[in-house]
Amino acid sequence: MYNGLLHAHSGLRWIALFLLLFAIFNAFRSQTSGNYLKKDKMINLFAMIMLHIQLLIGLVLYFISPKVKFEGEWIGDAIYRFYGLEHLIGMLLAIVIITFGRKKAENLKSTRDKHRRVMISYGIGLIIILLSIPWPFRDLGGAWF
Repeated sequence: MYNGLLHAHSGLRWIALFLLLFAIFNAFRSQTSGNYLKKDKMINLFAMIMLHIQLLIGLVLYFISPKVKFEGEWIGDAIYRFYGLEHLIGMLLAIVIITFGRKKAENLKSTRDKHRRVMISYGIGLIIILLSIPWPFRDLGGAWF
């Protein structure tokens, strides 16, 4: 079960990143259109839903992963600290920023402000996510897929 969830979490990361980039690009491109269409709402919603799916899979992994350990000097070990603390906090922060940004955008009156809010909150979330992913070049035991 652990390996299946780990591969799903790692593979779905690419879909989540693509949807985030697509939502940011769409918001940037649509700022001057004067419209906030149903397709804009759906793009933003699908990106957010994919992140929430990733969060749910990640939380299950958090409790069954051998890379999360709270014994001894775990905070001094880069891998245990990353997976037990840094990855979790970074991803939660990014998802909260994106979720609240989307909700705030839906409540704004100006369509330009709606697109701008999505672009900024999703952009900040994307940066935090990119910093919180255990990329293979960071030597944290992560893989490309």
